[in-house]
Amino acid sequence: MTSYFSPGAGNGLSPAQSPLSPPTQRSSALSNRLTSVLSASYADSDIRDALETLSAQGIHNSAETRRQLRLDVQKEVVDCNGEIVRDFGKVAEQLRRIGGVITALNQTCDEMRKHISLAKQDTAPVLEEATALMAQKKDAETKQQLLDAFSKHFLVPEEDVTYLTSAEEPIDERFFDILARVKQVHHDCEHLLGGENQRLGLEVMELSTRHLNSAYQKLYRWIQKEFQSLNLEDPRISSSIRRALRVLAERPSLFHSCLDFFAEARDYVLSDAFHYALTDAMSGGPGAGAGGDPSVKPIEFSAHDPLRYVGDMLAWVHSTTVSEREALEALFVADGEELARGIQAGLSSEPWARIDEEEEVVFDGRKALSDLVNRDLTGVSRSLRQRVELVIQGHDDPVTCYKVINLLSFYRTTFSKLVGAQSHLVDLMQTLERFTFGHFVTLMRDQVVALSTEQNAMIPPGDLSPPEFLLDVLEELVSLMKTHEASVDPEEPTDGNENRFTPVLRAAFDPFLTLARSSSDELKDATEQTIYRTNILLAAHATISLLDVQHEFLLETSGLQVLLDALEPFSKTGKDGDSDTETEKTEQQKPQLADLANLPAFQPDSLVTSSQQLDDFLPSALMDATEHLKRVQSASLVQRVTEDAIEAFCRDFEFVEGMIIAADEARGMTQVTLGTGGSMISGRSGKSARKNEVENNEEEEEEDEKEDQWSLRTLFPRTTGEIRVLLS
Repeated sequence: MTSYFSPGAGNGLSPAQSPLSPPTQRSSALSNRLTSVLSASYADSDIRDALETLSAQGIHNSAETRRQLRLDVQKEVVDCNGEIVRDFGKVAEQLRRIGGVITALNQTCDEMRKHISLAKQDTAPVLEEATALMAQKKDAETKQQLLDAFSKHFLVPEEDVTYLTSAEEPIDERFFDILARVKQVHHDCEHLLGGENQRLGLEVMELSTRHLNSAYQKLYRWIQKEFQSLNLEDPRISSSIRRALRVLAERPSLFHSCLDFFAEARDYVLSDAFHYALTDAMSGGPGAGAGGDPSVKPIEFSAHDPLRYVGDMLAWVHSTTVSEREALEALFVADGEELARGIQAGLSSEPWARIDEEEEVVFDGRKALSDLVNRDLTGVSRSLRQRVELVIQGHDDPVTCYKVINLLSFYRTTFSKLVGAQSHLVDLMQTLERFTFGHFVTLMRDQVVALSTEQNAMIPPGDLSPPEFLLDVLEELVSLMKTHEASVDPEEPTDGNENRFTPVLRAAFDPFLTLARSSSDELKDATEQTIYRTNILLAAHATISLLDVQHEFLLETSGLQVLLDALEPFSKTGKDGDSDTETEKTEQQKPQLADLANLPAFQPDSLVTSSQQLDDFLPSALMDATEHLKRVQSASLVQRVTEDAIEAFCRDFEFVEGMIIAADEARGMTQVTLGTGGSMISGRSGKSARKNEVENNEEEEEEDEKEDQWSLRTLFPRTTGEIRVLLS
């Protein structure tokens, strides 16, 4: 620090400190010093620091202090320097010690480097080996994880394999779970085959294939065993068998073989049951209780009556077919979609099961059900055919044979709806129909041959009436026609599109008519021959009259039959009451006719519907009636029969019309104005005109306070005159 009192510091020496100087010099020096002091800046940092140092020393401004200040300061500087030297000596000593330590450390480090180098040389192979072992360990752990995952997914435990393939283990939920897992393994092997190592995939697939084949064989044998003890009297098949069949469907060959086995087993059971029903029903038969049912007699007891005998057998077969179908319906219909999926999946594993590779195989549950039911009844069908043919061959009544034909036709239609038109049972019914009809034709032919060889039968009676054998034949023909009319569908055409009764006429009528006409050759007089033949034709015509058939056709088609049926209680008084006068007849009928509008057939909706049906029928009535008898070869006969039927129809309509008018009068209803020719003005335009007529009469009905009544004549306006004109 610079001090103003330092010796030799410029001009800072006080004049008092230089006594030898002259006064002038001292004055000049003092003046200079004062000038210097006064001009100095006390804001200088050096001065400020010097002043602070002096202040810290606690020095008092005195002459002595000022004289000793320099010495004190120098002494203090020397002391400070001495302390610094001592401190630096200590520092130097410490540095020397640190240098020694560093030297020792360097020597130690060099020695450690040498040891480390030697240790590194010794441990390098070990480290390399350890690194390799660690890599091998990591690779082994990865492989172990892969192996565990592979084993868990692709390998089935040995105990599960044993449970899946061993015949001693049951078929239960665990079996199906294991089977599903093995199938999944087999399916996932496809992913292994897509990798680099295909051998593993092939081995696993081969192993799973063996397990699957063994499992399906076990399932196949188990189902066969269950089928042997299966009781179809219980309408429900156990769920385990149903599930087993759904799974087995994935092996179509085993599935169909299992169904074949089932069909054979059921065939045996049903054949045995049919035999017991025929011969030993009272003892119960298979599955019946002790002693059976004494009220049920064996079917063979009625073998003397072919119709009842055949009917009982067919009824038994029908009942059994229904029961068999109901028992199996849950399997093939309810589970049909699952079976279809199983079979479709199985075709990929058994491509040889396809008949045509390009044809898409679609499983039809209902068709499969019908086929199985037919196969179950194969033995029964065979036995039925033998017995029906045997009983028909031993019977010589044509009418009974024809009744059997109709019975077979009825069951043919029934079986067609039950098990399908292409089923074996339907074919059997058709075969028996043809056989029975063949026997019927044979019986007729034998009769013709017998009559032609009998001299007395061919001699015309003296009164030229039809021969007795023809009358017998015609009486028999009447029975045949009644049987035909009582059949299920008498108008059903045969394969040749002809009426079903036409072949019967050819066999049971034409030959006898020809034989009767040929017997007229015995008469020498031409007039007698003509009269004789005319009598024969009249007798035949009276028997084969088509009038009733045509009349019924007109009534049904026009809708008039519904009204006639409703008017049946009034028909006697309405048609046959000629002994009474018109007034007396009306008075007698009024209490009853007043209630005519309450009948269902004469309600507004029903009566309008009947009227509209009549309007729709009339324009083409003649054409429809002629078309109805188009298979009759005589056009003149068709025309004559149609004319007679139309006349009968007009009489029936006249009766209905009279009853409607009388009913309105009995109810106090006002008659509707008739147009020219006696026709209803509102009745010509059909249903819409009748509607308008009803609307026009609403005001009159309101005025008469009869809103709850309606005019029957308004709703059914056609007249007999119109009907005769339209049908003429």
